[in-house]
This record gives sequence, structure tokens and C-alpha cells, in this order.
Amino acid sequence: MICKEDARFDRKAYDFVRLGLDHTVKEIRKKDASRTGKSRHVSGTELLDGLRVYALEQFGPMTKTVLNSWGVRQCQDFGDIVFNLIEYNAFSKTESDRREDFANLYDFDDVFVKPFLPAQRPRGASAAEALGST
Repeated sequence: MICKEDARFDRKAYDFVRLGLDHTVKEIRKKDASRTGKSRHVSGTELLDGLRVYALEQFGPMTKTVLNSWGVRQCQDFGDIVFNLIEYNAFSKTESDRREDFANLYDFDDVFVKPFLPAQRPRGASAAEALGST
């Protein structure tokens, strides 16, 4: 139903955000050992970071390609998906949650492409020099 009203994003993008939220909550619980096991609200920034980590774990160097194929090209798109899910009561929000929380936390090329590019070696340096094995 959501996909019919907002056709920008593939259904798989919505599934990914739901799974990514679950992953993010689990990771936050691991880091915060003092928690009593109760769920707490995840901020937009925390969710974006969690989605970044989860996407890289799931898709590796293909992450940007996969997300783009679902219509997700920037952080704001994740925010739009989250707020669509909120409108359908699949996610909840607090009074302080805003779409703007999802704007430009990171650039997709910086986090999904650059880590997989080969290291640049200085001009004129041999491969052995670039690797430090002279």
C-alpha cells in the first residue's frame, strides 16, 4: 500500500529499513550493557548510522548499487521511508523526531563506494613502494 502512494521507493527498501532498525536496536543494546532490556527510541542519527553499517554488512561493495536500484540515493530518502512507515503505524515517533534529522548525515559515495576503491599511490611510485615493501 505504501509503495502505491509513494512509488519512489521499492518495497525492498521498506523491508531493508525495518530490518535495519531491528539490527540497530540490537547493536545499541549490545553497547549499552547497563540497559534493563527495555527498548528505547532510536534517533534519526542513530538509525542512519545503523542503516549504513547494516547495508555494508549485507551488500559490501554493491551497497550503493542496491540502494539506488530501490530508489534510495541519499540519507533523506531513508527519512522519507521512515516517515512513510510512521504514517502507516509501522514505526513510532516522538515529538522531537523530524524528517530533517535524516538530512545529509553522510554522502553515499563517501561511505558506500570510497572504502572499496583501491588505494591511490603517489605518481611515479612503484606498486611495491606504495605497499611499503621497498
